[in-house]
Amino acid sequence: MAITKEFRRNRIKQRIRKVVHGDSLSPRLSVFRSNKGIYVQLIDDVSGKTILAASSADKGIADAKVNKIDQAKLVGKAIAEKATKAGIESIRFDRNGYLYHGRVKSLAEGAREAGLKF
Repeated sequence: MAITKEFRRNRIKQRIRKVVHGDSLSPRLSVFRSNKGIYVQLIDDVSGKTILAASSADKGIADAKVNKIDQAKLVGKAIAEKATKAGIESIRFDRNGYLYHGRVKSLAEGAREAGLKF
């Protein structure tokens, strides 16, 4: 049986999640990438709750007519601004099984530029 993309991504995802855990001081930044958009959440794994979220479907980002890589950078900056307002300075980055290039890398760079440390 051939290994599918989903199976491979889930295996990588499990490997990452063994190491990356978020708490209230340093939450986990989880990335989900679909064909149309990109979504991020700041998650406190201790309490099991989502602290903040941002996506490419948000008003200011969806209105900007840019390509998907630039859109991901805007989402990274948006989540970083929300996090700094909430008093969060450092996070733990969870790429969720996706390779660290393209949109995922652009999102991370945007978050770093806006002040998040990871």
